[in-house]
Amino acid sequence: MTFLISWLRRKSLFLTVSSLSVIAYGIIPTVAQTVINNTATGGADNLDRVDSNEVTLTEVSQADLTLTKTGDRAAAEPGDTVIYRLLIENVGEIETPANVSFTDTLPLGLRLVPNSIKGSIGDTEVNFSTPERDPSSRRRDITATSNATLQPGQSMVVTYAAEVTPDSIRGDGINSATAVAGGEPTAPARHRLRIRQGILSDCGTLIGRVFVDKNFDGEQQPNEPGVPNAVIYMDDGNRIVTDANGLYSLANVISGYRSAALDLTSLPGYSLAPNKYFIETNSPSRLVKLAPGSMVRVNFGVTPAFSEGKND
Repeated sequence: MTFLISWLRRKSLFLTVSSLSVIAYGIIPTVAQTVINNTATGGADNLDRVDSNEVTLTEVSQADLTLTKTGDRAAAEPGDTVIYRLLIENVGEIETPANVSFTDTLPLGLRLVPNSIKGSIGDTEVNFSTPERDPSSRRRDITATSNATLQPGQSMVVTYAAEVTPDSIRGDGINSATAVAGGEPTAPARHRLRIRQGILSDCGTLIGRVFVDKNFDGEQQPNEPGVPNAVIYMDDGNRIVTDANGLYSLANVISGYRSAALDLTSLPGYSLAPNKYFIETNSPSRLVKLAPGSMVRVNFGVTPAFSEGKND
């Protein structure tokens, strides 16, 4: 072997290799291929030429999808309808190998409007099919498959509507969509919707009155006056004082089960009026369930602690 190498160094060695170039990139797997066959021939003085084995390479042409997502508004509140728009483009060199489909996960509290998915390629309408869904399902993901492919340079516009429900105030308003056409999906395209509370919020309002309940029915009648300066304590420590008409209110109360208690020491000469119809109100403390955005009334009936005109 050492002798052969030394001999080759003393001889002129020639080698002929055909030129070769390979380009490979993309997102969607191979769907169009160009075969390149390559061989090499070598030889030297006083030696026969030797052909190498044939090497076969494949030049790949691919479809490459991009996705852009937008919404028709930056902010919404419960009761609104948001229109989302997807722009799906084929920036690759060949037609997509399969029909275009997309998946979108809506934000918490947003619900797809039935039959609202529409698509087009230029002036040509594109139809979409979606899996059957249980109307009572709380799933937020949307999957739809079109009846069309995309040629190189073509783009598809998809629009659909989503209803903003009261649950949306607990979400972040972010949704994420991807598109695919026979291979790996695109990178996620996101849109953030700022959710305004509108008339709804995580808090509620507590209202009520303290009055002289003459007939012990728990309801204020026209001849039953309100009691001013009565003090009501909330379970969180808030202190409320009734106005000249015996009315009170407290806004921005955190929702859930809340309790309010009438401080009878703030009403000298009065005691709690018994209720002949609802036993549960025969207590200076009341438990109520306050839903987000709701208003709950808690009334307290009192009665003089002594009869008028009667001396001790």
